[in-house]
This record gives sequence, structure tokens and C-alpha cells, in this order.
Amino acid sequence: MRQFLHRLSRNLLIAMLLFSACQPRQEKKAAKQTVILTEAQLRQPAHATEGLKVRDGLEATLFASEPMITNPTNMDIDAKGRVWITEAYNYRNQLNPDHPYKQEGDRILILEDLNGDGAADTAKVFYQDTSINAALGICVLGNRVIVSCSPNVFVFTDTDGDDKADKKEVLFTGIGGVQHDHAIHAFIFGPDGKLYFNFGNMGDSLLDKEGKIVKDPQGNIVANKGQPYRQGMVFRCNPDGSSLEVLGHNFRNNYEVAVDAFGTLWQSDNDDDGNRGVRINYVMEYGNYGYTDEMTGAGWQARRINLEDSIPYRHWHLNDPGVVPNLLQTGSGSPTGMVVYEGSLLPEIFHNQMIHGEPGHNVVRSYPVKKHGAGYTATIENIVESGQDKWFRPSDVGVAPDGSLFIADWYDPGVGGHQVGDLDKGRIYRIAPEGNAYKVKAPEIRGSHDAIKALKSPNPATRYLGWTWLHAQGTDAEKPLKNLFTDENPRFRARALWLLSKLLGRGMDYVRQAIADDDEDIRITAIRAARQLQADVAPLLASLAEDPSPQVRREVLIALRHNKSPQMPALWAQLASRYDARDRWYLEALGISADNNWNACFTAWLKLTGNQWNTPAGRDIIWRARTSAALPLLSQIINDPAASPLQNLRFFRALDFYPVSESTPVLLGLLKGNHPQQNLVNALAFTMLDEQRLEINASVRNALHNSLGAVKGRQEFVDLVQQYKIPGQDEELLELAVADKGELSSYAMKTLLDGGGRPLVERKMKKDTASASALVKVIGANQDKPSRELLQNVILSQYTLPVRITATRMLGSSWNGFDQLWKLVEDKKLPMDLDTTAKAVLINSWRQDVKAKAVAYYEPGKVGNTNLPPIARLVEMKGDAVSGKKIYATYCASCHIAGNSGVNFGPALTEIGSKLDKTAIYDAIINPDAGISFGYEGVLLKLKDGSSMLGYIAGETKEEVELKMAGGSGAKIKKADILSRKAYEHSLMPTGLASAVSGQELADLVTYLGTLKK
Repeated sequence: MRQFLHRLSRNLLIAMLLFSACQPRQEKKAAKQTVILTEAQLRQPAHATEGLKVRDGLEATLFASEPMITNPTNMDIDAKGRVWITEAYNYRNQLNPDHPYKQEGDRILILEDLNGDGAADTAKVFYQDTSINAALGICVLGNRVIVSCSPNVFVFTDTDGDDKADKKEVLFTGIGGVQHDHAIHAFIFGPDGKLYFNFGNMGDSLLDKEGKIVKDPQGNIVANKGQPYRQGMVFRCNPDGSSLEVLGHNFRNNYEVAVDAFGTLWQSDNDDDGNRGVRINYVMEYGNYGYTDEMTGAGWQARRINLEDSIPYRHWHLNDPGVVPNLLQTGSGSPTGMVVYEGSLLPEIFHNQMIHGEPGHNVVRSYPVKKHGAGYTATIENIVESGQDKWFRPSDVGVAPDGSLFIADWYDPGVGGHQVGDLDKGRIYRIAPEGNAYKVKAPEIRGSHDAIKALKSPNPATRYLGWTWLHAQGTDAEKPLKNLFTDENPRFRARALWLLSKLLGRGMDYVRQAIADDDEDIRITAIRAARQLQADVAPLLASLAEDPSPQVRREVLIALRHNKSPQMPALWAQLASRYDARDRWYLEALGISADNNWNACFTAWLKLTGNQWNTPAGRDIIWRARTSAALPLLSQIINDPAASPLQNLRFFRALDFYPVSESTPVLLGLLKGNHPQQNLVNALAFTMLDEQRLEINASVRNALHNSLGAVKGRQEFVDLVQQYKIPGQDEELLELAVADKGELSSYAMKTLLDGGGRPLVERKMKKDTASASALVKVIGANQDKPSRELLQNVILSQYTLPVRITATRMLGSSWNGFDQLWKLVEDKKLPMDLDTTAKAVLINSWRQDVKAKAVAYYEPGKVGNTNLPPIARLVEMKGDAVSGKKIYATYCASCHIAGNSGVNFGPALTEIGSKLDKTAIYDAIINPDAGISFGYEGVLLKLKDGSSMLGYIAGETKEEVELKMAGGSGAKIKKADILSRKAYEHSLMPTGLASAVSGQELADLVTYLGTLKK
């Protein structure tokens, strides 16, 4: 018994000791989870990591912060583990003149932890001057540093090893305007020894250091001119900038390209703000990514047949033949830096996957991919996200030599829109397993063993050192590289293969060996390496035409692009026969492969398939083709009596990708068909025909009239009436105008008024007072001269007061409308019962000249609230979201969408609560001129008829400009009718909202907007 009691007491004592030992850690963890910080505490570096939420098993430590650094835009980590930062204290100083800036310019800093405590102790200035203000890219390659700062790409060289730039050279220039976020971005060293980089849709063109336009290997100019390239692009070149290739184009703002060991490219792309179309792309080389119309350059908002069913997909022309699909669409956001994590320190789910900064949603996350056919699928896994601190704005991510992840944090209340809310703060975090210390030993490459070790590093800068040493050894490095090629890690094998393929006289031997490898990724790498050897790859690739992997066959197709071998068409046809009608990636690879050789490829395919072409897969290939030989088959598909024309819209759309001289005969032939729904076929064909090429005889006129009934109530009906000036359709147009169908209703009204239907509209408004106000809104949405004249007539006529109030508000919502309304006030012709409405409209005008006159006239001290509390106090006010939603409906819905309500004019607000904190939302409302979202900058057009139009450019072709105007209406203006075109110096958002509501109402509105989250 005594022994039992002794054992019991001993066990109890041990249990108590264990409990007490665990207790502090448990209490500390609980405290960390429950502590609530004030706004002021959140802003302090001492509490930086407490405001973040980190994935289980990982921890964030603060490596550097203000005042050591401010506004980090981009980052790289060298082989010594030092963090290189480009700063942007001077970001957009020309747009933010009230912000102080450094006359000596922005800095490139080297941050280093000297004492091993995991935090930077020094910040060396590698270079500083105004030429690198707000640089958006840095790439450290030994003693050379590539810095991207539009319109230039600089190469700095430290010749004496003192961490100071001794030489500055231009690599490329002419890339967009000064300090443009949508221009040049960061460079990265690829596993093939090449440089990879990209620019956004304001990059425009690429000039060499001599100022000459760069051309690709086929002689095409590298410029956004549709010859053939458009918008944002991805590039590959030699380290000296030579042999530049365009690897993909037609992106909007593709921020940073990432390359894995096999040479696969990944990147993100930003949508026009607020359209929930942010995307992640696998960059299939030489593809078109659909931001604008491939043929015309028109924007995604332009009307086209076979429109996608929602804006996020319409945004990228995903229904068009010739557009590579998106890997993943992530909704709203402001995507920034990206890497492929090829380390092992982080949890396994992140191994060999993209890691990406998304400051719009305050998160760093990964997109684990799985192979799917010739493409991929992906999911989202968060690594670090904002907890309490919504100022967390990760601008870049980087991988250190030890495999830990570093994050550059811009740290600001907002992101994007050329705006900055805080100039003084910035953070650098390290993410690693809990308790993992940051220890990096600088590599010393004294032989092949050291070089191979460096080549296997997860850190790109270290890999660069190993690659260049091994490449310089030539055949002396063959043996260690052959050993590495037998490694169990396929990514190490791929890195070895790239170098082996470049051995003089031996490269193709290793390529042939790798093409027979059991690992499909090695076979893919071998194909890519063979292309760079500039040999005829067709005979080499013939053995892979029946490869079981669609990923390998995809690479074979891309490798055959522009191949001159007589084997190429037959090989293409063989690969096309493996298409299964479910794999859009494979279909687009077929299209990329056949570029400039469609006639031969298509002929070879038809020979192979014979009469068996009319299958789902065959119809897809015909849809994607770009050869006149496909046109009769397109016609046959459209005329198939078993399919509704509405099911065949994509085949109609395919005709847009042929010259008009080739598509017109096909469309005319469709008019002579015998489809069970022939009138519908005719209607669709008529909308696509150029009326100037069509001889309108009695037969055609009869077919045109009969086709209208088939598209009654649809966009095509209005298109036909407008395009062919068909009389007798006023009642139907009026019915559409009152049907509350958004842009379709306003388009129907414009067509009605243009065709002389004003008397019918006036009779309807006088007879049906219930619909009169709705009609006035539709009239006002167009803002052209006939619409404004009708609105003024309503104001001055005997309509009910609510109708005339609506007409007053609608008239005062356009450039010319403000003039017209002010003229009525100034000439004292405005009815007295509309004075209060006109006063509110004019004082809150976004036309500053009209607003100034109205303020002087109306004594604004008595109007609205002119004494708002400062933003810091507004942030602390408690708002009511229900009341705020009503304020949104009154003041904001006429220009902004939130969820399913509102008008698609300004940036959508649907997820603004995820993107901006209260401070930034208040600032956007009170100071709209301070940050104008890219793509929403106003343009003032003066027309030859003496009128002016204000809006933003939604699309532009060689012949016309599509202008989006307040209220959501759009207008296509012939360039021949434009007298002048001038950038508007203010935001299109009215500046008077803040003075039209009380501080409490503004707090309610911001509270409601803050609830709009993903």
C-alpha cells in the first residue's frame, strides 16, 4: 500500500509539473488569439505580427519595418540571404502633390541580419536617384541587378563588391509612361539561362537601349498595335536582351511572371477594377489571353455575338476561338508578386506551387495545381492573411536560401488607383515553421560539388550562381550534371537537363535521351530544350505524337509552331485526331501550333478524318480554325436542322475571325438556307453583315423584315433596326425601352429617338404617368443631343412634378447636360418647383466650372453639410448598414454596381469591403481626384457637330471609340467625327457627395460598403 501511495503521489506530482509547464504556453496562445488592438496599436511595428493570421504550423516574424524602410514595391533575396528592396516613397508624386517627397529620389536597399536574431540590422543604399522612383521590379544576379522602372529597365553592376552600384546601363526603354503600374514589371532568371519578364497593358511597346523598336524572331514589332500583339505581354530573352520572344499577349496588368524548373510559366492578371475577373494564368506559350478583341482591339464591353453569360468571363473573351482559358478566376483583387516555391521548409501542400501576394484581399496565398488534360486545375490555400490589420498589403514574395518565405508589405489603407494613403510605413516579414531560426551561409563555389548544391537551392539568386558556374565549365561539368540528372527529384533532373542540352555538340544527345524518359515532365522539358537549340524538331517529335500524356502532346504542338518541315502538317493532323472535345487547353494548343500554316494543317486533318469530321471534336477544330477551307463547314454546321441557331452562336462568332471578304459570302449564303428556324438564322446573319456590302433588294428586304420576329425582345432586334434603319418598329422599341432591361432599354430608346420616335415617347409619358419616370431615366442614360432636348422639354412641360424632378437629375449628369441645366437656371427659365433639385445637382457636379458657378449662385453655406469631421474621427463613428444601403441607392447606384443592383459605370463595389478599410473608403469618397482607378480616367471628346462627350474609353478600334458615360450608357463615336480628344483632369465621380450628406449618413454608407465582401 505504501508503495502504491508513493507511486500515486509521484505520478500526481509529475502530472502537476507537466500541467504547469504547459500552462504558460497555453495561456500565451490563448492571449494571442483574444487580444484586441486599437487602430493606433495596429500601426506600430511592435504589434505588426499580432495583426496577421498565419497558417497553422507557421509563424510570421518581422524582419524589417519603418523607419528602416518605407513602401516596398518589389523584393529579391540574394545568395547571402540578404533582402533587396525597391522603395516607393515617391510613388505617383505628380498625382499627389500634397504629399512630401524625396528630392534625391527613391532607393534600392540591401537589408541584412548581422547578429542572427532574425531581424535586419542594416539597410545599405545600393543606389538612389529619381530615375528609379517607384520601381516595380528587382532581380539580383550575382553582381548585376536588374531594376524595372517604367519607361526603363536598368542594369546596375557592382564592379568592386562594396554593395554600391558602379555602373548603370539601359537594357530596354520606351515601356509606357513614367511610373506606370501597368507597364514594366520584374525580371526572373529561368532554368534555361534566359530572362523572363512581362509588362501590363500600358507597356505599349518595347525599345532596345538604342531606342529602336524590338522585333520578335518572326520580324513582328513588339508593340500593342495588333500586328499581331495586343495589351500586356510576357517575354523571354537572352541575358543581354537579345533574341526576345513574346510568349503570351493580350493581358491587362499581368504583374509578375514566375517560372518553374521545367520552364512552365505562371502569372496573375488584374481585371478592370471591380468586375470580379482577377485571374491566375498558366501561360501556354504564344497564346492570346483575350483582354481585348483579337481582330479589332475592341474592349470586352463591346457588343458581340455569343457573349459570355457573366462579366467576369466576358472580361476575357473566353467564348472566342483563339483565347487560352484561365487557370483560375479569383474574383476581385489587386494581384502582385509571385514565385514558384521549389523548397521543402514550408508545409508540403506548398511544395512546387505558386505563392502569390494579393494586397486587394490582404493575403498571401498559394494555388496548388493538378494536371487536367493539356492544362491544369487549381485551388486556393492561404498562407498569411490579415487578422485585425487591414493595412497588410503584400506587394511581393520571395524565397530565401533556407527555403523560408519573405513578404514585402506596402502597408497602406488602400491599394491601387494611383493613390497612396501612407508614405512612411512598410514591413518585411519572414514566414517559416514555428521556432525556425534564419541562418544562411553564403555559398562559396570552388568546384562542381558546390555549384550543383547551389543549382539545387530553392533561392533563384543562388541557383543563378550555380547555373552560370556550371555553364561556363562546358563539358567539364558534364559528369556532375549527368549524376544530377539521375536524382530522384524531377525538378533537380530538369535543371540538370537544361544545362546538359546546352553542351556544345552533345546537347541533342541528352534531349533525345530525355524525350524517351518515363517522367512526362522530363519529356516536356526536353521538348522545350530542343526548341532552344534551333534544330528542326519535327523528326524528333514524331515519336511523341501518340504520347499518352496530353501535356506532352501539347508541348509537341507548341514546338511545331512555325515549323517549316514538310512533316509538320501530317504530324499536326495526327495530334489533332487525339483531341477529345473536352479539353480547351489542347484545342488552343492546336490553334497556336497551326499559326501561319492553317491551310496545310487543316487540309492534312480533313484528309485524315475524311467524312468523319462532323463530330463534337471536329466541330471544335473547325470553330478554332483560321482557313477559308473551314468556312463551308462552318456554314454546314450552322445550317444543321437538328441544332437551334442559338445553340450555334459560337459558330456565327467564328466568322468574325476571317476577313470580311471571306465571311460575307458565307453570311449571304446563310440567308438562302432552309433551316427550320431560318428567320432566326437570317437575323443573326444580318447583324454580322456589313450593310454597305449588302444590296438591299425586295427579296433581302423581305427576309430582313421577317427576321425581326425571331429576335423580338433581344439585343439583335435593336441591332437590326438601328443597323438597317428599318421603319415601323417604334412600338416594339418603346416596349423594350420600358422593360427595365438595363443597357438594352437605353439602346432601344436611343434607336427609337434617332429614328424619329420622339412623338410616340411623349404620348406614352403623358398617357401613362406610372411609367413616365422610368422612361425619363432611360432617355437620360444616353446623353446624346436628341435625349437632352427631350429631357429639357419634359422639364418645361406640364408633366407631374416627380417626372420633371427625374428629368432634371438626368439632364444634369453629362458634360453637355450640365451646361444645358445651368443655362436654364442662369436664364431664369427653370420652373421654381425644380429649383431645389437643380441646386443639388449643379452644386454636386463633377464639372468643376459648372460647380463653381452654381456654388457662387446658390450660396452653398446653406446647402448640405460643409463641416464633415476629419476622416480619423469618421472612422471611429458607428454606422448603420441598413441606412447606408439606402444612401448607396440614392447617391451611388446610378454609377456603381453592388451585388445585383446599380449601374455598371464606375468600378464595381461588390467586394470593396474586402479591398479597402474604412479609412481608404472615406478617402475615396471625400477625395475622388486623389486616386482614379486605371481604366476609369475621364476623356473629353469634342465632336464636329459642336457637342462634347465625357466618359471613359471602354473600347477602341481603328474606326471608332466606345465611350462609357455616367449612368452606364455607352456610345460608339466614329473617329472621323471627333474634333479633339483630351484627358479629363478630374475623377468622373462627383466631388459633392460628402457635402450632400451628414457625417452620420456618410458613416452609414461606409459601414454598408464595408459589408460588401467576397
